[in-house]
Amino acid sequence: MLGLHNLKPAKGAVKNKKRIGRGPGSGTGKTAGKGHKGQKSRSGYSLRPGFEGGQMPLQRRLPKRGFTNIFKKEWVELNLLTIEKRFDAGADITPEFLVEAGYCSKRAIETSAGLVIMGKGEVTKAFRVSAHRITKGAREKIEKAGGSVTILGAAEASAS
Repeated sequence: MLGLHNLKPAKGAVKNKKRIGRGPGSGTGKTAGKGHKGQKSRSGYSLRPGFEGGQMPLQRRLPKRGFTNIFKKEWVELNLLTIEKRFDAGADITPEFLVEAGYCSKRAIETSAGLVIMGKGEVTKAFRVSAHRITKGAREKIEKAGGSVTILGAAEASAS
């Protein structure tokens, strides 16, 4: 019978640590497997990542390309397919509800530009959806199934 008291690793899975510098009989005595002289045999030696022995490193030989837009807006995307599968009819789908349901984290909603509903999939249940953005196709499918759509932040956008 297998139990915690008689568990052990597979045969050959656990090896003894290589004991270096322990005399000639060990096979790794004297120079401890480091060879003779040279930078790599000295104590304190460490190789920088990407160092190629003084040759121009690959990351400096390749040209720089592209750029990163620091003002890019990232959205938390939700497809109709997911809404249909994961939530019951009549559900109030809001960013706060999605956090509670475990679809996304609170931080994801706060750091993103907002929640956007995408039109992939079909809807057969009626949902009340509140999002910052919604695609035209998604809005049509939700309303056709008897649901309603509210755009969050629309009041602030129209006031300014």
